[in-house]
Amino acid sequence: MTGAPVSRREGRAKVTGAAAYAAEHAPSGRLHAWPVPAAIASGRVGAVHTEDALALPGTVAVLTSENAPRLGATDDPALAVLQNDRVPHYGWPVALAVAETLAGARAAAHAVRVEYERDSHESVLKAGDPAIYAPEAVNGGYPADRARGDFATAHASAPVRIDVSYTVSPLHNHPMEPHASTAEWTGGHLTVHDSSQGATAVREALATVFAVPERDITVVSQHVGGGFGSKGTPRPQVVLAVMAALHTGRPVTLALPRRQMPALVGHRAPTLQRVRLGAGDDGVITALAHEAITHTSRITEFVEQAAVPGRVMYRSPHSLTTHRVAALDVPSPSWMRAPGETPGMYALESAMDELAVAAGLDPVELRLRNEPDTEPDSGLPFSSRHLTECLREGARRFGWNDRDPRPGVRRDGALLVGTGVAAATYPVLVSPSRATAHAAPDGTFLVRINATDIGTGARTVLAQIAADVLHAPLARVAVDIGSSDLPSASLAGGSSGTASWGWAVHQACTSLAARLGEHEGEVPADGLDATADTSGQAGEPVPYARHAFGAHFAEVAADTVTGEVRVRRMLGVYAAGHILNSRTAKAQFIGGMVMGIGMALTEGSTVDPASGAFVECDLASYHVPVCADIRDIEAHWIEEQDEHLNPMGSKGIGEIGIVGTAAAIGNAFYHATGVRVRSLPITADKVLEAMDGAGL
Repeated sequence: MTGAPVSRREGRAKVTGAAAYAAEHAPSGRLHAWPVPAAIASGRVGAVHTEDALALPGTVAVLTSENAPRLGATDDPALAVLQNDRVPHYGWPVALAVAETLAGARAAAHAVRVEYERDSHESVLKAGDPAIYAPEAVNGGYPADRARGDFATAHASAPVRIDVSYTVSPLHNHPMEPHASTAEWTGGHLTVHDSSQGATAVREALATVFAVPERDITVVSQHVGGGFGSKGTPRPQVVLAVMAALHTGRPVTLALPRRQMPALVGHRAPTLQRVRLGAGDDGVITALAHEAITHTSRITEFVEQAAVPGRVMYRSPHSLTTHRVAALDVPSPSWMRAPGETPGMYALESAMDELAVAAGLDPVELRLRNEPDTEPDSGLPFSSRHLTECLREGARRFGWNDRDPRPGVRRDGALLVGTGVAAATYPVLVSPSRATAHAAPDGTFLVRINATDIGTGARTVLAQIAADVLHAPLARVAVDIGSSDLPSASLAGGSSGTASWGWAVHQACTSLAARLGEHEGEVPADGLDATADTSGQAGEPVPYARHAFGAHFAEVAADTVTGEVRVRRMLGVYAAGHILNSRTAKAQFIGGMVMGIGMALTEGSTVDPASGAFVECDLASYHVPVCADIRDIEAHWIEEQDEHLNPMGSKGIGEIGIVGTAAAIGNAFYHATGVRVRSLPITADKVLEAMDGAGL
């Protein structure tokens, strides 16, 4: 059953509107809330004038730091909202309007007047900023700096050298469903419907900040309209909704306005990256340095681990990888699809293309020549590594070997056309989870686990895993997910969901199958049950380097008149263990590539140095790809047999699709035009400037 292209179980409910999302739960007497965001980047609230708001018909309350419920200590300062008069960044909630209707709440919020005491601020990342420092660690727990050998000497003596810098602007997650919560207190029990990637984590956070036992809280995340990392941790809207429900004594729904999301739900921090490569005349790398600078907020440290992929990708006997960060008056950055790998591999794979040009080698061949025997950073053997097969199969399918390697020679009227390639990698992550499996006398089965389906098809794939183990028809297996009252499970993040939950489900069903065998297949009247807890297995260190790999190929056309760049066709070939559902897997791979196309060509954000605000704060100004932008796009994979992962032999697939896409497109643009644009996104103004500089 695993591997089959099974349709998503909840698909019909979603397309017909029957699937209820967090903001669509409407308990009797429900109110609506709308935040009032700070209009300064740093300072204090001098006064909040609520009289006009409270005078509007239907306004029930306006919460400020003066009357909001007091919260307990929290590990996440971003959740400590309306607790004092401090403003740490533009967009920080300084009040919350609560009204009978959504329109009324919005009107009340707009009627609130706030006086501020402004402090000076700095919100724009600059390479020479004296505030830049070396963090102890970066996201994922990796050390900030790593060094092997003598990079400086090896690079200086290399026959072929490059020294290049790349810039990636801030990026925003912008899932289709905004961050939303509906909170209701009933007899001392708190029930929250939350748009989250992990209901267990939300329950834990709410129990801490509201000093309520976890047993008295239920968090439901039944259907989630995307997250891309931004819903991986609780966000302020869930705390504000619970506060408002506690203050008013009525259920409250808060769905963040789209324009407020960039300031409140995390973002991919900008990166300034320098890559230096040294190689022999044969293209074999002898020296590799990848240095990344990024920003974080003043309220919590988050450092994008952009240089980490450089530690594992290629032969590099002499290596230096470093991270530096500046704490600025900006919202806290956080996870966004493949944090670290996405911006880091853009820089590294672009630099690899530049090295190929300098060495006079085909870019695919260069990568093949630099395949490591073991993981360079740790020295561990790879559990499986089929990047070579991905590159070769991708080249065959794409027609790579038919290309003219000379840049800027292929024309189609006013268009310059070129092709590019980039490799991709993403680590294998697995976390402990629990699951139960029940066999009923009527021959049906029920699997229960607090997994979260954020649009990936988790319900379907977990049912396939259970059906395989139980040797049962898929239609007889039901899966219950999306509630903190179920057996606890890890969040849907880091491409670890299916690997983690599937392990627990596989183990529970294996135990249940054994019990069924003891009863010779006959189920007692009260059924049979089995439980699993992978705490002693999943997430434990293993003597292998475990990663998924892939290769991206792109063909682009650059308009010499308008500067517009279009992706004509794109191909991704992946090695990600055993693919559990070919239909949902292809959707994930393609979805990642589409997001990478946006990163390469349309998605970009800037911080206004005067106000400290993200300028591109909605979908009118922050341009995500639409259907018309996506033409010929394909995803394929190499079937891997890897015994060092989990019982299913699967690797995560939700993020690797984005990792190499931007670099492949940037490399294709160079091949088309003969000029490099080293700052993303590659927009028309940058293209025309580059072409003018090259005399095109």
